[in-house]
Amino acid sequence: MDKKDFIQTVSIVKEVSPKRKFKQSVDLVINLKGVNIKKAEENIDQILRFPHPYKSKVKVCALVSDALEKKASVCQRVIHESQFQGLKKTDIKKLAREFDFFIAQADIMPKVASSFGKYLGPKKKMPNPKLGAIIPPTGEVDPLVKKLQDTVHLMTKSEASIKVQIGNEGDNTDALADNALTAYNAVLHDLPQGSQSIKSVFVKLTMGPSIKVGESKDEFKKRQKEKLVAKEKPKEVPKQKIVKVKKSPKKKPEVEDGSS
Repeated sequence: MDKKDFIQTVSIVKEVSPKRKFKQSVDLVINLKGVNIKKAEENIDQILRFPHPYKSKVKVCALVSDALEKKASVCQRVIHESQFQGLKKTDIKKLAREFDFFIAQADIMPKVASSFGKYLGPKKKMPNPKLGAIIPPTGEVDPLVKKLQDTVHLMTKSEASIKVQIGNEGDNTDALADNALTAYNAVLHDLPQGSQSIKSVFVKLTMGPSIKVGESKDEFKKRQKEKLVAKEKPKEVPKQKIVKVKKSPKKKPEVEDGSS
């Protein structure tokens, strides 16, 4: 799979996807096979930066104490350690949905883990040392937040697949292909079995059809037609088995012998 394959696929995606009233993202979907995501060593967890960063503001939440509270004001949300205990389960779940990255002050990480780990952990949004997201009390927050704007986190979540935004529909096709190939190669490098562990690769817009990388426009149309036919085909009603009920033999009436 090379850049030409991605250029062709992105071109088809742009051509066949219905236009919307908003700018749609372009997503790369890599489906895996023979990978047990329940095993930590078989999960994908890659940090990379695209050659062509797309302008998409990521939201960062800072978990800090007095030492970094002022510096953390560059983040969209700052939560002081004194507020941890007052956060409810629903509050933290909402934070996990709302923010792309969480950063934390290093010396309060035990408190962060205790209060947020149960909810951010499964979402793989705990402050990540690979990202430099755990900052010493004397560290700087602004450079990290700027870095996170161009950072992409490739990871498997609840299923054996990886979905990542590679840009927006208005971006140059060549640039989108470069980003897609960068992500694909990063995943390929992280798989023990290499390409043998990749089931399929698709590119799609937010609300558009998925185009398989490598297939032609005609092949895509044929696949869509087959899907439509299969959807419209009436389901066969299974024949009901006729169960024969065995009649119990009639009992002969008892005859009185007339004895007293």
